[in-house]
Amino acid sequence: MKPRYLESENRGRDRWMISYVDVLTILLIFFISAALKIAKAPAGLASMTPVTPPVVHAAPVPPAPAPPAPASAPVPPLADLQRRLESQGIDVHREARGVVVTLPQAVLFASGDDRISADARPLIQKIAAGIHDLPNPVTLVGYADNVPVSNRRFHNNWELAAARGLRLLDLLTREYGIAESRLSVTSGGANRPKDSNDTPVGRAANRRVEILISNE
Repeated sequence: MKPRYLESENRGRDRWMISYVDVLTILLIFFISAALKIAKAPAGLASMTPVTPPVVHAAPVPPAPAPPAPASAPVPPLADLQRRLESQGIDVHREARGVVVTLPQAVLFASGDDRISADARPLIQKIAAGIHDLPNPVTLVGYADNVPVSNRRFHNNWELAAARGLRLLDLLTREYGIAESRLSVTSGGANRPKDSNDTPVGRAANRRVEILISNE
């Protein structure tokens, strides 16, 4: 038996080494096991069903509202009156002073007379209906040709033209209800001829009554 001093001092060290080897073995097993799990991970991930993100549909944009149609401008009362009278075949035109309706003497009166003929009543009724609801002043202007007239009732064309205007005023107020305050009568005599007084046709055109619906 060897003396104690001759015994090897590595016995304790050998025990330590054995424990160290065991630790290394355990770590090796751990790493191998972890490596196997990592190797299997892609296959597991591959088996998973991919999640498709939900499709978000944009809400439909409503069409822009169509711009409103421009409002049609209202027709001025006198322009509307002129249009309606023209559509009925009445001689009417527009001047700076207003709308003028021309009634030939041959339609209204017998030659040299101021009494309105029965045949003229339908025409006058149409005109009266057109001006009845308008507030505009109305002037009745009588005209004559330049041929002098002289009879028991009228001494000249001025009196005859004025008398025809008064007859028409009386008819418009009495039978068609137009306020007398809106009406006035003027005699133009042989002034402002519409045509030449040198021909029978021209003189007939000059014998007339004009109904002026004023712009006021």
